[in-house]
Amino acid sequence: MALGTTLRASLLLLGLLTEGLAQLAIPASVPRGFWALPENLTVVEGASVELRCGVSTPGSAVQWAKDGLLLGPDPRIPGFPRYRLEGDPARGEFHLHIEACDLSDDAEYECQVGRSETGPELVSPRVILSILVPPKLLLLTPEAGTMVTWVAGQEYVVSCVSGDAKPAPDITILLSGQTISDISANVNEGSQQKLFTVEATARVTPLSSDNRQLLVCEASSPALEAPIKASFTVNVLFPPGPPVIEWPGLDEGHVRAGQSLELPCVARGGNPLATLQWLKNGQPVSTAWGTEHTQAVARSVLVMTVRPEDHGAQLSCEAHNSVSAGTQEHGITLQVTLSSFSVPAVPPSAIIILGSASQTENKNVTLSCVSKSSRPRVLLRWWLGWRQLLPMEETVMDGLHGGHISMSNLTFLARREDNGLTLTCEAFSEAFTKETFKKSLILNVKYPAQKLWIEGPPEGQKLRAGTRVRLVCLAIGGNPEPSLMWYKDSRTVTESRLPQESRRVHLGSVEKSGSTFSRELVLVTGPSDNQAKFTCKAGQLSASTQLAVQFPPTNVTILANASALRPGDALNLTCVSVSSNPPVNLSWDKEGERLEGVAAPPRRAPFKGSAAARSVLLQVSSRDHGQRVTCRAHSAELRETVSSFYRLNVLYRPEFLGEQVLVVTAVEQGEALLPVSVSANPAPEAFNWTFRGYRLSPAGGPRHRILSSGALHLWNVTRADDGLYQLHCQNSEGTAEALLRLDVHYAPTIRALQDPTEVNVGGSVDIVCTVDANPILPGMFSWERLGEDEEDQSLDDMEKISRGPTGRLRIHHAKLAQAGAYQCIVDNGVAPPARRLVRLVVRFAPQVEHPTPLTKVAAAGDSTSSATLHCRARGVPNIVFTWTKNGVPLDLQDPRYTEHTYHQGGVHSSLLTIANVSAAQDYALFTCTATNALGSDQTNIQLVSISRPDPPSGLKVVSLTPHSVGLEWKPGFDGGLPQRFCIRYEALGTPGFHYVDVLPPQATTFTLTGLQPSTRYRVWLLASNALGDSGLADKGTQLPITTPACCLGFTEGYLPPLGPSGLPLLPVLFALGGLLLLSNASCVGGVLWQRRLRRLAEGISEKTEAGSEEDRVRNEYEESQWTGERDTQSSTVSTTEAEPYYRSLRDFSPQLPPTQEEVSYSRGFTGEDEDMAFPGHLYDEVERTYPRHLSMVLTPLFACQGPWDLHWPEDTYQDPRGMYDQVAGDLDTLEPDSLPFELRGHLV
Repeated sequence: MALGTTLRASLLLLGLLTEGLAQLAIPASVPRGFWALPENLTVVEGASVELRCGVSTPGSAVQWAKDGLLLGPDPRIPGFPRYRLEGDPARGEFHLHIEACDLSDDAEYECQVGRSETGPELVSPRVILSILVPPKLLLLTPEAGTMVTWVAGQEYVVSCVSGDAKPAPDITILLSGQTISDISANVNEGSQQKLFTVEATARVTPLSSDNRQLLVCEASSPALEAPIKASFTVNVLFPPGPPVIEWPGLDEGHVRAGQSLELPCVARGGNPLATLQWLKNGQPVSTAWGTEHTQAVARSVLVMTVRPEDHGAQLSCEAHNSVSAGTQEHGITLQVTLSSFSVPAVPPSAIIILGSASQTENKNVTLSCVSKSSRPRVLLRWWLGWRQLLPMEETVMDGLHGGHISMSNLTFLARREDNGLTLTCEAFSEAFTKETFKKSLILNVKYPAQKLWIEGPPEGQKLRAGTRVRLVCLAIGGNPEPSLMWYKDSRTVTESRLPQESRRVHLGSVEKSGSTFSRELVLVTGPSDNQAKFTCKAGQLSASTQLAVQFPPTNVTILANASALRPGDALNLTCVSVSSNPPVNLSWDKEGERLEGVAAPPRRAPFKGSAAARSVLLQVSSRDHGQRVTCRAHSAELRETVSSFYRLNVLYRPEFLGEQVLVVTAVEQGEALLPVSVSANPAPEAFNWTFRGYRLSPAGGPRHRILSSGALHLWNVTRADDGLYQLHCQNSEGTAEALLRLDVHYAPTIRALQDPTEVNVGGSVDIVCTVDANPILPGMFSWERLGEDEEDQSLDDMEKISRGPTGRLRIHHAKLAQAGAYQCIVDNGVAPPARRLVRLVVRFAPQVEHPTPLTKVAAAGDSTSSATLHCRARGVPNIVFTWTKNGVPLDLQDPRYTEHTYHQGGVHSSLLTIANVSAAQDYALFTCTATNALGSDQTNIQLVSISRPDPPSGLKVVSLTPHSVGLEWKPGFDGGLPQRFCIRYEALGTPGFHYVDVLPPQATTFTLTGLQPSTRYRVWLLASNALGDSGLADKGTQLPITTPACCLGFTEGYLPPLGPSGLPLLPVLFALGGLLLLSNASCVGGVLWQRRLRRLAEGISEKTEAGSEEDRVRNEYEESQWTGERDTQSSTVSTTEAEPYYRSLRDFSPQLPPTQEEVSYSRGFTGEDEDMAFPGHLYDEVERTYPRHLSMVLTPLFACQGPWDLHWPEDTYQDPRGMYDQVAGDLDTLEPDSLPFELRGHLV
């Protein structure tokens, strides 16, 4: 029971759900996953449009596709600046908004949703965005804006062409506001795809009512709000209406003699307005008229006085204009009434002869003479020359106004001798005795010519076509003058009116010479003149001649049995020579290749020539397309050939030509053109390019365009574009494919270069440089060594190897001098070349600097001073320093000893600072040992007490003149205190010494002046500090000198004595004496000052507890430095024995910023060591490769070191100051009247 209840409840719930779902409205047109779909839209160019896309899964990646090209999910849509995605992505709104639409936007679009965690991949139905492009202009023919003149009733053609538009516009042509029905329109392709132009042609027959009206061309399009128009004004010419004579009164034509009559004539309409004239009995009597354009009326008024003889006169008004088919007239016959009170005599107004006075000889001439009405009647008589002729009949009739008309008829025989005589009819009457009335005619008797003949080429002479032939027809006598008519085969010869034939026939006029008449016929012979009969006729006489003309074929025609050919078809061509004289030989050739044909028998042809035919059979291929098959008709007798050709039209599928380029080279970021050399008939309908399976859009893309020739144009080429491109060509006959390779060249990029590269001294190593480049050239690798000297840059002892993308610089037996910076340069012809630095590190055992023979450091042993010992070595890898004192390892845990180690590339230094120096404990020999993985080296440094300076050494002459000598020396150990120098000299044979202080005090060069020429001197050099001088007993401080004579050309600083020549000698001597006094005073002052300092020092030493010991040590040291004076005869050289080398504490400091413990040692060495085989920074990375337990302090050379940017000293004696002027900053500069504080301690 419970189970049944549960089942029924489930079924009921299912039914309710089914009914609810059935009632839920789900649009069938919306696919699952979309809540809004794009629709087909049509917009006008320049407008904005939005394609809607609503997605039910907002988190999905949505993008639009245009004609299959994905635009990407970026809302800004790169590459399409007018496109963007609008809407809230969180709500699933991805509407495509397009600004300022143009024709490129006319495409199919679809909204695509990528697969996501919340939904599958979705694609909306494709919709079409149609862009309407309005026509921008209309081209009207005749030109718009002008006035066009037409004639009413005639048909004219008007054309109207629209500009590019989409869709094709509808064109309507209207005249006078009425649509023209007879119009045809052709739709053509525009300047771009999808654009159209329309050419409408209308046939217009204007009416007079269309005059001054507009002819309008209207173009309407869905893209236009209102049609665009172009128009011109029509000026229609049409004839005027019939003239109307406005007769005054009711009785038209009835007037009285003597009445003044004014008759207006009016003609309405017409363009132009009518031209009016009055005629009386057919003779013009008035041609004056006026026009009224506003009323379109022409008016003329005839003013006349009526006379009796005007009775029966016909008055007419004629109207016409330039387009009238004929003259329109309105006539009135005058009825003149005479007055009854007078009948005066009225003579005849005219005498008229009726009939022709021209007649053929021996035939009768019949004439009638009629007089006008007269009162009374007149008599008539005839005269021929001076001979009176008797009339055949005379008649009198009643005339107008009671007058009489007389008529006389005459018949006589025309004779040749009467030709040219005057025939006169005379009227006379007794009432008119004072005047005679006559009418005369000239008798013209016609008679034929007496003889007729033709002069020209003799018959039977062969004339070549194109020959100019002159035929002359001559006749003697004849009246009228013979017309001399020329006939060709019974047809009258006339000159052609066509310009191209104006020179073909020239027919002269009849010329007269006496009684001989002639007419010339000049013609250029042609085929039609062959065997033609040329006849000249003069009346009944005629003469003929016949021409024999040779001519090449008048026409060579080629007949084909087929028009459309395909490869393999057989084509039969027949060449027909229509007519020639003589017969010709026919031959065939195809593009210069002779073909064999079959000849047909000759037959008769027009112009009495002969026709020929010859056939040829061809098997055509695609290579024959466009080739010309030529038929040549050759006349051996005329030596002339007439040719005609038939161009083969072979339909075949596309074929790539032999010159088709298969590999195209381009440079990265440049342009590339993949050309197409294809032959096809008909031309290829489409060129489809495919790259890596992706078909390139025929409409183009951001970086490609397919040209009309099918070539693929790429720009901004990248190396990713390198590869094979497949070209597919198609026409109605088939398809063809080709593969083109694009080889993109790009500049080299160094991918791998081991920096630094290390090698032991004497070993071999390769510096390997690996690049990515295209093309890979054999010689694209080059190497440079960076150095200031050209010798350092030489790579002659190194081997250069290049294989593919890898270049090697191989170094054999590495030397220290080869360490340094090298540059790998790769240039494959594509700019820019690649460059990268690599450092070669040559590892070697330590090399400690060994000052010769001993390094000494001086310090006061009073347990309050400190001393710093410097030890410097070179070596790679880094060096570890150890110190010993008198051979016993130094306990650096002792707080009195502090060591600082510095590493600068391959140069290393150790500074050992001894605090509270004790003479008993610390005056000893210290040994510095430098060790690395490749070996060790050591040097000794002796710590001694401060003392007098050692004598300088190496005194030598560097320049010599008659009056001066330049000296140079090396300073000795300064005893730990600042030292200065004094020169003592004497002239041999002259008692007394001269003293000169060296300025500046620490200088090591000095020029001694005031000497005499050709004099022997001895010079001594003394060094002194606060504790005393060095003495004169050293052999290196005494130097004999002999000055040269003045005549040897020495002029520098030399002033010759003035003598009898008159020059002032006394002032010069006074000046020299003053200088000597000043020099002696300075030397004496210096000696006194040194003695004072020595006494002061001795006084201090007496106060110390260990004074006797100090004196002993000092005396022993002084005695060891004294060597005694030695006189030598050399005057140009100094002693050159080896002197001890001392390095002053203050002249040495590592090229590193000081630590906190070393601030007091900031004043230090500032020189530069030129013996280094490599720059310090080249070993920076090597230092980082070694363990930290070596206690290195790494500071790259290129780092900014501020005020502590110091240098190593040079191994030369260029510093004039004392080597040990100050010890670790403990000694202050000595004042001239005080003793340094350190001298007040205990001295040993």
